[in-house]
Amino acid sequence: MKKTLKRKLAFASADIFGGGSFNIVNFLYPFFLADALSIKAYWIGVIMLVARFWDAITDPLMGYISDRTSSRFGKRRIYMILAAPAVLVSMYFLFFPYDISDEMLRVITVLLSYLVFTTVQTSVMIPYYSLSSEISSDYQERASFNSYRLGFSIFSSILCVAVPKLIVDSFESANTGYQVMSITFGTIFALSVLATGLFAREEIKTPKIASTFSFKAMAKPLGLRPFRQYLGMFLVLQMSMAIMSGLFFFYIDFYITKDITAQGQSNTVGLIAAALMFSMQIVALPVYLKMIAKKGKTYAYRFGATLWILTALLIIFIPANANPLMVYALGALMGFGISGPGLVPHTMYGDVVDAGQLVFGERLDGQMSGFTNFINKIAQAIGLAGVMFLIGLAGFMERQPGEPFIPSQPDSATLMIRLIMVIAPFMLMSIGMFISTKYKIDASLQHEITRSLEQSDEIKDDLIKRIS
Repeated sequence: MKKTLKRKLAFASADIFGGGSFNIVNFLYPFFLADALSIKAYWIGVIMLVARFWDAITDPLMGYISDRTSSRFGKRRIYMILAAPAVLVSMYFLFFPYDISDEMLRVITVLLSYLVFTTVQTSVMIPYYSLSSEISSDYQERASFNSYRLGFSIFSSILCVAVPKLIVDSFESANTGYQVMSITFGTIFALSVLATGLFAREEIKTPKIASTFSFKAMAKPLGLRPFRQYLGMFLVLQMSMAIMSGLFFFYIDFYITKDITAQGQSNTVGLIAAALMFSMQIVALPVYLKMIAKKGKTYAYRFGATLWILTALLIIFIPANANPLMVYALGALMGFGISGPGLVPHTMYGDVVDAGQLVFGERLDGQMSGFTNFINKIAQAIGLAGVMFLIGLAGFMERQPGEPFIPSQPDSATLMIRLIMVIAPFMLMSIGMFISTKYKIDASLQHEITRSLEQSDEIKDDLIKRIS
């Protein structure tokens, strides 16, 4: 039992980087680009989209490579060990306050630093996603491992919503603050990745896949229906979370604490609300684990998504300069809802890989994780780029170079922010719930799949028909 707990903690460690960097990029990076580097919202969107095109190449390629790797640290952990130092370096340059007067040169420099960061992120997270299917072969045990992982991710998310901005604001020079912040969290992230690479030994060990490179081979996992369904549920989840987190501080600063912001005063309403939201995601994990055991993973997904949608709808009714307690209560309730669809796709991944092994005759963990991480980043980019474009059309004003911080925004911009925060989860999570009704792999079917991998072709053919 003690040994299992150590493995769970070691496995979960790398998602300190996964969850933490996700929130630093979504919550703070757009603000850093707009405020510290004076980059227009339009160009911020372009930077995010170009980076995702790059991910379209690197993510599946990294998965393809890791499936064909052999080392004393396995197929996956070797890349986390090698990438750990690069995590620190790339994090530092991601938030480097480039003093470049030419706007286009400044945009290109920022884009290059962001591409380096996403490449390092790919070299860590693709093998890590794959490791989640190899860490255990048991249906419920995988859910337990991934609940630890999500707990670490959410805890890191809480820290990376509140602490980075506090570090930046604690320095007289914001530029110095960003540098100290990036070094601090870069070091934490690098050590967490290294811990997983060294100590999270996999249970399922398979030989490297031997095949020549081809784009058809890289796209092979998309031929599996449960994998496409899993991707769909994961896509809408990540897009919804990126949109909500990207707009969160804009919503708080320019609407909920509108008058305080207009007076040039700082406040902690946004930090407290975000901390409550993420804390409730951790509190809710045991509830959703029990729900998965009794009702199944898709039920837990739909339950949480429904709660998330209902609480998001309340945003439109909260007035400007509202009592912060209203926002805190809403954030806590919304966090409880988000926890369900946030956990479920992680617990499904190993089951989908098992199904792929049955259908394809080989485990394509790396290629599947490549597409998964690519979808994750695409969702973030489309979400962030789309909302920045929309609020720009609605009249959102960015700080111009050399000018002070803009203390207020036009009503048209704040209305657009509120509408997006209501409509986005309603539309996207409704799609996810519909897809979940088509997903067939429950605990019983997963056990059959696992047993059938060593049985006759006739039994396998029958299961393949049921999966498809």
